[in-house]
This record gives sequence, C-alpha cells and structure tokens, in this order.
Amino acid sequence: MNPPTTSAGRGAALLDALLAALTRYVILPTPEAAWAVTLWIAATHAQPAWAHAPRLVIRAPEKRCGKSRLLDVVEACCHNPFITVNSTPAAVYRSITEDPPTMLVDEADTIFGPKADGNEDLRGLLNAGHQRNRPAKRYDANANRVESIPTFAMAALAGIGAMPDTIEDRAVVVRMRRRGPGESVAPYRHRRDRPPLRRLADDLAAWLRADLATLEQAEPAMPVEDRAADTWEPLVAVADHAGGHWPDRARAAVLALTAEADDNGETSTRVRLLADCRTAFGPDTALPTAVLLERLKADPEAPWASYGPAGLTAMKLGAILREYEIRSANIRFPDGTQAKGYQRADFLDAWARYCPTVEPPPEGDVLPFARGSRPNRPSVISAGQSGTAPIPGTA
Repeated sequence: MNPPTTSAGRGAALLDALLAALTRYVILPTPEAAWAVTLWIAATHAQPAWAHAPRLVIRAPEKRCGKSRLLDVVEACCHNPFITVNSTPAAVYRSITEDPPTMLVDEADTIFGPKADGNEDLRGLLNAGHQRNRPAKRYDANANRVESIPTFAMAALAGIGAMPDTIEDRAVVVRMRRRGPGESVAPYRHRRDRPPLRRLADDLAAWLRADLATLEQAEPAMPVEDRAADTWEPLVAVADHAGGHWPDRARAAVLALTAEADDNGETSTRVRLLADCRTAFGPDTALPTAVLLERLKADPEAPWASYGPAGLTAMKLGAILREYEIRSANIRFPDGTQAKGYQRADFLDAWARYCPTVEPPPEGDVLPFARGSRPNRPSVISAGQSGTAPIPGTA
C-alpha cells in the first residue's frame, strides 16, 4: 500500500505511527491519555506556530509506574529534546531561542519538591514559559544593560505526586499507574529503539514545519474555555491539520483529561470554605456565626475542626469571607434572639462565581451533622439599627 501523498493523509498516518510506537513501549491509563501524549509530542515540532507552550505532566503515585519510560519515548520522538536535570539555570535560559528545544525533567522534585533549594530560576522559567512574550529580565553588569531572555518552550515533567498548581493548570496531565496482570509492553533499549523513533520525529517535523504559517493562523473549535483552551489549542490544531479520526480523538482527549483534572484537583482552602458554607446553610436564609462554625467543624471530612489550635474561629472565618465581600451582621431570629451571623443571600454571588457545581440541599433537607442544632428560620434582620426589615427570600 502506497503511503498517503496529501499533507492531511500523511499527517494522520504519522500520528497513527507515533501512537503505535508510544503504546508499544508504555501502558497509558486510557486511550484518551495516549492520544493526548501523541498530539503533545507532535506539537513540539511546530513550537514557532503556537501562542502557548503546554506542559506535559507525567505523574504517578509510586515508583515503577512507567513515568520514566514514557519520558524516554517522549524524548526520542519530540523536537530537539533538552534534559534539564543537573543543568544550570544559565545553560537552560541560554538554550531557549525563537525556535526553542523541548525541555524534559525527570524526578521533578529536584525542581519543585523539598530538595528544590537553589532552583528558583528554573521554577520561574517553567511557570513563565507557558506563554509567549514573558521574558526573564536580567541585568548585565559588564554591559550595564538589562537583557530580555526568552522563556517560551514546551516542557515535559515526570515525578511522583502532583506538581504545583501553577504547572498543572497549564498542562496536559497524565496519571500513570503500575501495569496490571496481563498488561505487557516491549522492552525499550536506547541504542536499538531510539534511532527509528528519531526518524519518525524527523518525519513529523518535515510534515508540520512545511505548514507553520497555516498552523499559526489556526483557530480550532475548542470544547473548553479560558486557560484550558490555551493549553490544548496546539494539540487540537495538529489533530485538525492531520484530519482522519484525529480531530475527534483530540476533542475526546480534551474533555476526558480536563474532567479528570477537575475531579482530582485540589480546591483552594477559600473555595472549599465557600462550598462547605453552602452545605452548612442548607435551606436556611441566615445562621448565627456560632452555628455556622459548629456545622462546618462537625463535618469529619472537612479541615475546619483542625484549622488552627482551636479549629476555625469566627475571626478566621470572617477574614476569609471578606475576600468575597461577605460580612457578618446583627441578625434577629424568630425566637427573639439576636446574634452576629451571616445571610445566605450574601453568599449567592460568590457561590455562583467560584463553586457553581455545588448544588444546595433540597428544601427542608436536614444535614446529618447538624440535626437538632438548626435555629428556626429568621424573619427579620437588625443591621445595627433598631428598625427591622424582611430577610430576602422569606417575605
């Protein structure tokens, strides 16, 4: 069978060949992960066309999950690989040009973990280099001038555990795992197996470099928005340029891996507090601060009971919520008591903006950790005045 002669047909065939090589040596956790890594490798060969340089994070919960082997295959197939382990920051910075290498980092705790002392410059480069026109500034005392040093380059990082949010938020994240019973791969031998993979890399470069102007102008339809769209756009552009089944595969990979990142991502303490306040409120329209704190700390899976020596306090609660323009007020409850507390209505805007996927419990539902402690529904508010006014939603 003759190889495809059109650029699109050739591209799809090359991506198929790259996927076959990848899955020959490595067990990926899902087909979508394998498609994503294939497209990421291909995208490294067209870096001058991209506005963003997505990171590839290869993480695993334990050793012997295949992350280093995957990095070996990425190194063999990507554009101009540059290993940064044991490289000085100056060497790395000076290696990045308008047509940058592909940076590869194994054992990424040497950059981000507890052994990362002295690697501030490399961390800064990896954080800044996701987007074009974010150069590092250095003062050259000998020349008495400020230099702009490019930072833009695609990078693959392998390590145990999660990378910092500043990296994973700009990355295609692949969670490796140990091979299960019945799963096997071909052994990878650098001297034997790398040369044919480098020839495949040369073919990918020849295909994509011939169409850099087209790729630079590409605006593929994306199934995600904002930073996720920036990160995945080069991969989807490559897939669309290849044609065949790759456009569908690319978008399936985007949806699957971004959903996985959302499911496994760690929520910030502030957003976690907002979401837990929503659960604690239930259908109530107002709560005394003491009751809100009681409900928050009663959840055994929440961090609030151990948030400081005495757990979450009214002062700490107020300080966090003020960042979202939520403040306590004097509230009068139907039983005649008056206490400092919070109105549910004051949370609505923050809930909609920062944790919109959290749904409030059904009307009348009683939280299991708050049974017997809920006050009657309040009907009036005393906001530092002697007069009263209906609480929103209770009139």
